[in-house]
Amino acid sequence: MVLLRKTLYFLLALLVLASCGAKKKAAQASSEPEVIEAPAVPAWHTCVIQNARVTVNKDGSKFSSSVTMQVVRDSMLVISVTPLLGIELYRLEATPFEIIGFDKMQGQYAKTTYHEINRKLTPNLNWDTLQELCSAELPLGSERARLMYTFGDDVVELTVEYPMRRLDTPVRIVSQPLNRYTQVDISKWL
Repeated sequence: MVLLRKTLYFLLALLVLASCGAKKKAAQASSEPEVIEAPAVPAWHTCVIQNARVTVNKDGSKFSSSVTMQVVRDSMLVISVTPLLGIELYRLEATPFEIIGFDKMQGQYAKTTYHEINRKLTPNLNWDTLQELCSAELPLGSERARLMYTFGDDVVELTVEYPMRRLDTPVRIVSQPLNRYTQVDISKWL
């Protein structure tokens, strides 16, 4: 009850301060011209990174492969895993709402949401992080990124080495036709 009362007082104080600020701005507006800032323009619309080197280290065993990452900002991304002579064996398609993984060797696919995958993954994966990873915008810079995740009892380390990225170039992001593959439960792959 005391915490609820303190919270209500705090909210009330914020409302009072906000209204005082609004009155002050209204008084200033009559004497000063209003300056409107232009909205920020995104730095890029599309991004393509070919031949990035991705290494996954899990329990001492490493898997490394060449990948191509294509991103349409805030819309869709495709990660193509091509370990053998440029032949796409695995593919990940992601939107801000879902992730679809394809195993082209087995002719299978699985769908999931970020919410579902984050039940086992720590820290949580979201669209923004995935987009930053695929466009070389992570805080470690544009040459290398390193992420650590706990997935259930396993610790997974992901390292990406970036070659040059191409911005605002045409991309060919075409979703795979799902009717060509057999859907499997995502838990089979996790």
